[in-house]
Amino acid sequence: MSNEMNLLSPTRHEFQTPAGRAVYTAEHGESAPFHSVKHCYRAGMPQLSYFGLAENWLLKECGDRHWAMLAIHSGRRVPEFIADNSNRAYAAFTAVRLYACTFQELRENDEFDIRTTLHRVGATRHVSEHQILRGDTLYGKLTMASMFVMRNEAGNNRTVTRATLASLAGEVSPAPEAASQMFLRSKQLRSGEVPRDWLVGEQQQPPEARAEFIPCPHNDFNGAGFLYFASFQAFIDRAEWQRHRFADPPALSSRELFFYGNINVQDTLAVTFLHERVDGHGLTHWAEVTRGSDGQKIADILTKKCWRR
Repeated sequence: MSNEMNLLSPTRHEFQTPAGRAVYTAEHGESAPFHSVKHCYRAGMPQLSYFGLAENWLLKECGDRHWAMLAIHSGRRVPEFIADNSNRAYAAFTAVRLYACTFQELRENDEFDIRTTLHRVGATRHVSEHQILRGDTLYGKLTMASMFVMRNEAGNNRTVTRATLASLAGEVSPAPEAASQMFLRSKQLRSGEVPRDWLVGEQQQPPEARAEFIPCPHNDFNGAGFLYFASFQAFIDRAEWQRHRFADPPALSSRELFFYGNINVQDTLAVTFLHERVDGHGLTHWAEVTRGSDGQKIADILTKKCWRR
């Protein structure tokens, strides 16, 4: 009887990491379809921006938490995965949704937590949900969906395809509601459908709505040789800032990023604003990212920002 109770009770471990103290919980045993972990932080310059909690840092940090949780979930000591054809496999993000509730209220030396839950929602698909909290106050929510991929040609990011990993066999859980909404949005955007529920009010494509970039391997690519998913957010903000030099810039309210492909080092990319609105509430825009070498769309990004009070 006691063994059965131990199996059904959450497994809880507390440990120290380079980022801070973490509490790891496996719900309903180590073979469960989801796990939870809490990391504790003190806000310093890496975690902060002009607008409080730094979005770019948060994406990178939670991306790393997602990657580490995949290792924990699959019983691995480190997050290293090999596809069934013996190629190295990576968990590539396909969709990310961020709600920045009160990022502006986070100040230097404030303590905060990131509570992460990982769900396995398909054979090689996972969703992580991250809550940014200070005490009982919710500062923001981040949902991230990944799929395991591999390169068919070594070093060529244009040959990335879905990977199969028989070693990940196990229980699958339904996708959380936020992830289901992301999957639907991705399907709409890839089919060319305008997200009417998101575009509220009159939106127009402004003149000179395109910006071109040459991504830098020292700053924009990750250790796996891919254009880092967090770099997409940075390119959008840079392109936006080139267009609007607001005297008092708006702060982020929400961001949705959908990824369809990648680029090689020395390739270029272009950011085009398809729709945009500036009004008394703030700034809203829908931008697409295309690859310079063949013009293929590799991302759609929806952004909402509000004027600071």
